[in-house]
Amino acid sequence: MNIKKIAFKIGALILNILVMILSLSAIFPIVWLIYSSLKTEREFALSIASLPAHPTFENYVNAIKTAKMHIYFFNSLFITVISVILIVIFSFIVGYFFARYQFKGRTLLYTMFLAGMLIPIHALLVPLFVQFKVFGLLDRRITLIFPYVGLGLPMAIFLMENFIRDIPHEIEEAAYIDGATLTQTLFRIILPICKPIISTVVILSALSTWNEFSFALVLIKSDALKTLPVGLTNFSSQYTVKYTQLMAAITIAILPVIITYLVFNKKVIQGLVAGAVKG
Repeated sequence: MNIKKIAFKIGALILNILVMILSLSAIFPIVWLIYSSLKTEREFALSIASLPAHPTFENYVNAIKTAKMHIYFFNSLFITVISVILIVIFSFIVGYFFARYQFKGRTLLYTMFLAGMLIPIHALLVPLFVQFKVFGLLDRRITLIFPYVGLGLPMAIFLMENFIRDIPHEIEEAAYIDGATLTQTLFRIILPICKPIISTVVILSALSTWNEFSFALVLIKSDALKTLPVGLTNFSSQYTVKYTQLMAAITIAILPVIITYLVFNKKVIQGLVAGAVKG
């Protein structure tokens, strides 16, 4: 009996150590990136792993002044906020009707939405470029919002539909008996219940939109409209790379993502777990 307990404790200790090593291997690159961005280029060349002897924010100043990171940051923020708001609104409404109503063509329509998750986004680059060129939508501030909303909707609708489907109908029936309209029931009763899954959709959509590179590279040409991922390419040329400035720029790019995750991480886990159990 004692031997079994000792073996169990040793196994648990080994498992905990492995988990700690995996966690550190995931966190260390971010820590390394941040403290390396505080080093000079010469200091970084001498030792890429050492801590900065004299931390400096000069790389951040150069990244903003020289590489115009503040403009790219604003462009990414604008596109991400608008895209995520539209994805949440459309997916919530469409997901609700898919979950609650049976109508002719529902299965076909729902299948078409889900099929959007299976299409490789790079296969859409050329067709979208041609269509946007024909309709005069290339290189505008709203250009990237269209593909980002279109690509984000399939997953968001799937998550919303699964979550709403398992909300008891009695809640809506009680609202109707009290005289609530469909719109009031939708936005005052169902919407607050869906906060966990909405948080999940927000962070998943924000991450994919904020980090997207291919469409931003192909559909946007003006330097004033470029997003952060495309702006990061300014730090490398054919023969040289400004590593410390690049790290400062990457730190500026990832900080909003990290902050968003830290704020919403509990809600995201709740939404994913709820969807998994109910699904």
